[in-house]
Amino acid sequence: MGEHMTHRVGIVGGDGIGPEVIAQGLRVIEAAGVELDTVDYDLGGARYLADGTVLTDEILDEWRGLDAIYLGAVGHPDVTPGVIERGLLLRMRFVLDLYINYRPFVAPDGGHDFVVIRENTEGTYAGEGGFLRKDTPHEVATQGSVNTRLGVERAIRYAFELATTRRNHLTLVHKTNVLTFAGDLWERTFNEVAAEYPQVETAYNHVDAACIYFVQDPQRYDVIVTDNLFGDILTDLGGAVSGGIGLAPTANLNPEGVSMFEPVHGSAPDIAGKGIANPLAAILSGAMMLDHLGETDAANRIRSAAESVAADSDGKTTVEVADLVIGKL
Repeated sequence: MGEHMTHRVGIVGGDGIGPEVIAQGLRVIEAAGVELDTVDYDLGGARYLADGTVLTDEILDEWRGLDAIYLGAVGHPDVTPGVIERGLLLRMRFVLDLYINYRPFVAPDGGHDFVVIRENTEGTYAGEGGFLRKDTPHEVATQGSVNTRLGVERAIRYAFELATTRRNHLTLVHKTNVLTFAGDLWERTFNEVAAEYPQVETAYNHVDAACIYFVQDPQRYDVIVTDNLFGDILTDLGGAVSGGIGLAPTANLNPEGVSMFEPVHGSAPDIAGKGIANPLAAILSGAMMLDHLGETDAANRIRSAAESVAADSDGKTTVEVADLVIGKL
């Protein structure tokens, strides 16, 4: 893409600190010299409380025509848990087929640098299951895990391709000894695709072992590929061992369509409006979005600027941290 191409990006500030951190992310992108043509969408818990809107088909259709979506955080203390998560975030993932969740983890001291590729549209989050004899002493609740060859293989292929651009090492994380059907599909698919990438060294960890290694020996990892549920848990742990969840960016990718970029942290209603939320995760998510849009130079400059001020960001206001990053650009 040319340097002066304008990118059409949907902005979902969302709830709580979301709009505050996204505003600073946009300031940094502009300071890095990238022009965005932004379209604002008022969505999240506050919008739902105002008029019942969660996410309409019309908005989803509009999003398909955008180059990317930049999201702050959604979630409101007055909304029943699950309404926004399922109706907005999960629906967006499923309908726009954002099948790759891409989470980079870099230790502040440079001790480790790895990426988790989480399958983002299947597994236990597909919503398969139900109740029998609900609200009786004999109630049964089932919650299935949906795994398709297509869904598993495209996540694994993406991870192998990524590994070839890094250190040629890929670890599959699952629980094949207990989840003998889902795990078997993942393992067979992984081994078959591995045959096409002889240059990539492979490894396998059970998810419980991976949790121990994340804490004790994260240096062993380069790229990890895993399913939706294990990926959800592991990436939060990854954030905790890499400077805190407040600094973690993420990408929800459809390599063939529109993709969404967001900080991992929640809407933090307790500090909303105080101007003290750390915007670095939103700024780093913005850098991932620029990578995706082909603006690699600006993305790299933002990343190194953000990483160089991370240690200095404690106790500063949202705007002050963004000013520090812009100063380093």
